[in-house]
Amino acid sequence: MNTTHEKGHELPYAGGPLKLRIPFVHYRLEYQDFIQGAILSCIPLGITAAMVKVLGIPLEIAVLMVVINNFFYLLHTSFGDPSISGWITAGVPLYISFLTGFDPGPERIQALIALQVIVGLIFLVFGITGITRWIIKNFPISMRSGILLGAGFASLMRVFDPGQPFIGKMPVAFSVAALASFFILFSSRALRFRARSNLFTWVAGFGIAPGFIIGYCVGLVTGEIAPPSGMFDRIIIDAPFGEMLSSFSVMSVGMPSAGQWMAALSLAIVAYVLAFGDILVLKTMIEDCNEARKDERIVFEVRRNHIITAIRNGVQGLFLPFLPLCGPQWTGGQALVVNRYKHSTPEQEPSYWGGATSIFWGMSLAMVFHPLVQVILPGKLIGFGLTLLIQGYLCIYLALTLCTTNVQRGIAGIMAAALVSANYTKLWGSAFWSGPTMALIVGAVLFFILEYEKKETKGVSKAALSDR
Repeated sequence: MNTTHEKGHELPYAGGPLKLRIPFVHYRLEYQDFIQGAILSCIPLGITAAMVKVLGIPLEIAVLMVVINNFFYLLHTSFGDPSISGWITAGVPLYISFLTGFDPGPERIQALIALQVIVGLIFLVFGITGITRWIIKNFPISMRSGILLGAGFASLMRVFDPGQPFIGKMPVAFSVAALASFFILFSSRALRFRARSNLFTWVAGFGIAPGFIIGYCVGLVTGEIAPPSGMFDRIIIDAPFGEMLSSFSVMSVGMPSAGQWMAALSLAIVAYVLAFGDILVLKTMIEDCNEARKDERIVFEVRRNHIITAIRNGVQGLFLPFLPLCGPQWTGGQALVVNRYKHSTPEQEPSYWGGATSIFWGMSLAMVFHPLVQVILPGKLIGFGLTLLIQGYLCIYLALTLCTTNVQRGIAGIMAAALVSANYTKLWGSAFWSGPTMALIVGAVLFFILEYEKKETKGVSKAALSDR
């Protein structure tokens, strides 16, 4: 197994520019991240209800689409992109609203095909041309911090909203799971315990798994979680590949009409704007990894991330249209992998790539085995809620770390508020005027009014700006 590399350099890979890394050849599988992935396997299945209702897809096919989508995530970490990829989740309500404007059946499937293929083309063009890379390189610190801060607040608002099924439906079980997870992952006392106890270090290496198990057991005792059922109805999930391709792919419903392509264009642009924030979060988290661990250099290339995301959207859009679309990053999963890697020694986790790949091997394989899914399913809200909490915690502390002046902090705060609360879709009749779009506009205006200075004046005013 070729896992050795010079200190501060990339992990070896094959395939030249493809940067192919293979399990057991270039890195070891990390069983702790594998188990975290298995615990989170029920979270992606939550979208199947919307797929059945909106697209008219049978449940078995919807589940199969989710499983295939999960295996597609491995393209990123297998070909040199450190992203823990996911959906473009924030736009799901907008996609549903768009699709319900078409007749149920083939026409609605065609509309989704058009939307997803255009999203893929946007990623491809922006990735190959380097447009997004240039934007990110020149993106103001205050606006990057605002997106991180908004992403963190959005996650935490979902957790603490009484109408959401976390604190509202399982207050005792979820609170116990959250406190246990936060103590193990972030407490300074826990860090001292890791230094003194090999057992505690081993337990802490499982990330959210110990907290999930504790909360799950408490929920069974309090009655907040129902006991698992139907575990042995079957061993492997149904896999109706033939029916999926013959009923719900472009081969069966045909190519979208010109009108559908045009109708999907504006929403595809909105979807990319939503995904842009995820790209900035990913870049910041990888930079944080490189600061915390000097033994390995993790390289994030916007172009590579975009091309792989484009391939996923193109292939899935044509052959298994996927309602939440394919996004460049899943912040909750990214936070789990990054946090474990940062707090591990090179002996405990030799390479970032082991954990980043193992979480999806665990999640994808667990979804294939029906008994495992049925055991974990009753506690899915605990697992989902914990990822939201950890995502919120990491995004907020990274956002506050980035800012060096009060002007930057103020812009970031206002931009974050716009991100989580501004939505003028109904007022102005276009999906474009959603929170992320308004946040970028507000942040850009404030940056140019309050912070932007020409290069020749930067050196003169830097000291004065830091006092504001």
